[in-house]
Amino acid sequence: MNWKMILTRTFLMQPTLLTLMLICYIPGTVYGYIWYGDQLVDTWKDYAHWLIPFVPDSPTSSLFFTIALIWLWAQSRQTASPMLRAIRSFIEAMGVVTSIKYGVWACAIIFAAAAQGSAIVWEDWMLIVSHGSMALCALVYARFFRFGVIALALAAAWTFLNDLLDYGIGIYPYLPFVLKDDLLGVAWFTFILTAVSIACAAWARFAPRMNREASLVPDKRF
Repeated sequence: MNWKMILTRTFLMQPTLLTLMLICYIPGTVYGYIWYGDQLVDTWKDYAHWLIPFVPDSPTSSLFFTIALIWLWAQSRQTASPMLRAIRSFIEAMGVVTSIKYGVWACAIIFAAAAQGSAIVWEDWMLIVSHGSMALCALVYARFFRFGVIALALAAAWTFLNDLLDYGIGIYPYLPFVLKDDLLGVAWFTFILTAVSIACAAWARFAPRMNREASLVPDKRF
């Protein structure tokens, strides 16, 4: 089998494959919100209610990417209104940026805790596989989306705001006990990871298009 075929549009855009991905993403997203249940309750009791959308980071990123996949599967952009296309672009950008960020973040936090003596149990391995897959899928499918610079900038602003609220107010995801005294380091890592994720999203989305456009330019060298 030619492994390069796996990364081609023909393979990745198969309706069967997209359907299988949705079968994984939809229940995974629901489970993610259930996972955050206790923290959502605590936030509702102890903080302003408008902060609730900023609490469940990973399942919200999965939700955005799931909606983007559904739109991709439906291929309805051509007949959509400008407003709907703008909304779709924002959802795509959010899905890619936050899936890369929180996919990597969850894996990094688990391994950082393990480095300080915390045992990695089967639930952790499940999270590593699922979140690692989130980041990988976002990178692979970004080139099939249509979001532009404005949508990417809005997604970047939202994600940085999320970081500011998480570590400025204290609604960051619950951390392993061994990392409680490393909160400042976790905060800096998270902000830096956001910047890296935005850059990766931009590269994954725009680099393939730039390469295609460059290949269409006649070579005028002598």
